[in-house]
Amino acid sequence: MSHTRPPIAVVIPTYHALRFLPACLSAIQAQMLPHDEIVLVDNRSRDRAGDWVRSYFPTVRVIALPYNAGFAGGVNAGIAATQTDLIMLINDDALAEPGCVDALWAALRDHPQAGWAAGVLTFSRRPQIVAGAGIRFHADGIATDYALGMAVTQLPTNPQPIFGASGGLALLRRTMITDTGLFADFFSYLEDADLAWRARLRGWECVLAPTARARHVYSATAGMFSPLKQRLLGRNRLRMVIRCLPTPLLLACLPSILAYDVLAVTYAVLRRQPDMLAGRLMALAEWPQLLHQRRHIQARRTAPLGELARWIEPPLGLVGTWRVRRQLGGGRR
Repeated sequence: MSHTRPPIAVVIPTYHALRFLPACLSAIQAQMLPHDEIVLVDNRSRDRAGDWVRSYFPTVRVIALPYNAGFAGGVNAGIAATQTDLIMLINDDALAEPGCVDALWAALRDHPQAGWAAGVLTFSRRPQIVAGAGIRFHADGIATDYALGMAVTQLPTNPQPIFGASGGLALLRRTMITDTGLFADFFSYLEDADLAWRARLRGWECVLAPTARARHVYSATAGMFSPLKQRLLGRNRLRMVIRCLPTPLLLACLPSILAYDVLAVTYAVLRRQPDMLAGRLMALAEWPQLLHQRRHIQARRTAPLGELARWIEPPLGLVGTWRVRRQLGGGRR
């Protein structure tokens, strides 16, 4: 199968992650064919990761950005610099297991209606446990990792439909990206969920490749529950909801969205965690720009509302979010 697949460009954005790159690049390089390409996008890392890669992995193309453009900006720069019909994304702190690339391609090949395929990320210290296998979306605007905490032995044997793929491990068709546009400028977090919505709005499907796996050091860049991560999650969740949900679905979800935010803000005040509130205020300050983007995105919708609505799961709630946090924390130990 490997010798018949089309060329793949692997895009890896990196920022201060030199300690992970030897393993990450070696694992991917072992699965490449002569016509494939690996592109490392260096977000102005102070650890000189780009220089190191040029010396020790000379076949890897390094794109050095003049500033830290975040995950989304790094991925977009890498996609723009390549020409292959297939683009693979993998985090710089992920170790692709043998057969990962071929499994992603097989799932996409066998599902021509799918614009991208989702891989399975497992916890680096507990590789028998799933950290995420694509994206789920809940009525309160929360996007979570599918199959989080599940044993890999419980995953389906064959590829199956899923709402969207995580940017940490995915294979994309360039035709989909050309149609939907690149990742939103969210810097980091939820840009993949935003793309999942825009792809669904345009009628693109996503398929889970359950045997395409990589071991992931969860939140190695920003920290598991760091102030930066909380600020970005709060901002980007509202950005995604405002931009992407069609009006009937947004109105149906609005009570759950507001209920979640009231509880989240109350929690932030009581626990003196200002970043949870700051992120939400940042999104609200962007209201005019977000409405302009929303009009453009919604005008291009081709998928029927019923097809979109079936991917919205019941509200997760603040308690559910807390449980997700516990699962993420437990998976690292």
